Amino acid sequence: MKYFKIKRIMTLGLMLLIVNTFAQEQERRWQMYEVHEDQVKPSKVAEYEKAAKNFADKMREHNVTEGGFLMTSTNNMRYMYVTPIDSLGQRDAAMAELWEKMGQEAFGEMMSGFDGSYDRHGSYVIIMDKELCYMPGGLTQTPEGENYRKFYYVYFNPDDGRAMRDAMKGVKDLFESKKSKVHYRVYRSGYGNMDQFYMVAVAAKNPVEMAQKSMDNQALLGEDSKTVFDKMMSLAIKMEEYTGWIRPELGYTPAKKK
Repeated sequence: MKYFKIKRIMTLGLMLLIVNTFAQEQERRWQMYEVHEDQVKPSKVAEYEKAAKNFADKMREHNVTEGGFLMTSTNNMRYMYVTPIDSLGQRDAAMAELWEKMGQEAFGEMMSGFDGSYDRHGSYVIIMDKELCYMPGGLTQTPEGENYRKFYYVYFNPDDGRAMRDAMKGVKDLFESKKSKVHYRVYRSGYGNMDQFYMVAVAAKNPVEMAQKSMDNQALLGEDSKTVFDKMMSLAIKMEEYTGWIRPELGYTPAKKK
């Protein structure tokens, strides 16, 4: 009986170790983000941004602790609230906290400021693949002083998921070998996305610096890049490119809990 008890304890300990190791591995490799996207009407941009600024200000005023978000706006008038999450529903908790602190009437009045600004909106998940990101100085979504963005979407068939990831790893290996000055983060489509894609986000101070970085990088990578990028392109079924800005005044970062 004593033998079986010891064996059971050892088995349980091993299982806990495996679970903990898996959790640490997941944390090391992945980070989930919930994205709420509003596709704003061109004629309503100023009105929408006023409402978005008011929303962020209320989050700050009431010191909401349950969530924060990075706000990004793109050249095709998509406004994206990007919130790091460990599980689905965390953004809802932040909204519930703000509703409770403001009161139903004030909260409803604030949210009415968005009325009529867009006809299409929704939420979905993207997942940062940390092993595919190329940021030699340390991984961050917000490099200091670099709020301009280029977003590259590479769509692929689900059956080619492993091959596409290998191709993306090949791109990172090339950048590392050449010590490229163009740093980037890589996200994969997750829950709520109909299509399979990788999104690559590149930061710069402004469009002029971005263009200069791109030209310098092409010269640096040289002919070595053709085979690497051809492999990725052979798996792509569609490509999209957008520009945008990180909007700190429309975002919110909660104070750290004590």
